[in-house]
Amino acid sequence: MADRPCAGNILRIAGAVILPNLGGIYNGRLTRQHIQSWYANLKFPSFKPPNAVFAPMWVSLYAGMGYGSYLVWRDGGGFTGEAAKLPLIAYGTQLALNWAWTPIFFGQHNIKGGLIDIVALTAAASACGVLFYRVNKTAGLLFVPYVAWLGFATALNYAIWKLNPEKEKSPKDDEKPSGSHAKPS
Repeated sequence: MADRPCAGNILRIAGAVILPNLGGIYNGRLTRQHIQSWYANLKFPSFKPPNAVFAPMWVSLYAGMGYGSYLVWRDGGGFTGEAAKLPLIAYGTQLALNWAWTPIFFGQHNIKGGLIDIVALTAAASACGVLFYRVNKTAGLLFVPYVAWLGFATALNYAIWKLNPEKEKSPKDDEKPSGSHAKPS
C-alpha cells in the first residue's frame, strides 16, 4: 500500500506535464499545414532560429510549466485550496492564450493578431510565474525560461509583422470570389 501514493503522484505529474503538450501537439499539426504554403513565403529577421528548434523548445517549456502546475496544485491545496486557486486560474489563462496563438498566427495568417495574443500571453505567463513562486519557488522558477522564450518569440512575431505588412490576410479576403475584384459601390 505504500506504493499507492507514489504511483498516484507519478500519474498526477504525468497528467500535468501531458496537458499543456496536448495543445502543443494539436498546434504543431496546424503549424505544419501552413509552413510551406504561407510561413515559408514570409520575410524573417536575421535572428529567427531554424524551424527545427521550435518543437523541442515547446515540448520542454510545456513540460516545465506542467510540472510547475502540479507543484502548485500539490502545495497549494489542490484546485479548491486557497493558495492554489488564483495561481491555477492564471495558469489556465496563460495556457489558453498560448494555445490560441497558433490558430491566430498560422491558422488565420494574422501576424498582428498573433502579436496581440503573445503580448497578452507574456504578461499572463509572467504573472503566473510570480503567483506560482509564492506557492512553490521551484514552480515559479520553472516559468523563467518560459517567459524568456516568450520575450524572444514576441520580438520575433513583432519583426515578422513589421517585415510583412502586405502578408496580413483580411477576413474579407475569404469573402471575395477567386479572380474577381470588389468594385466600390
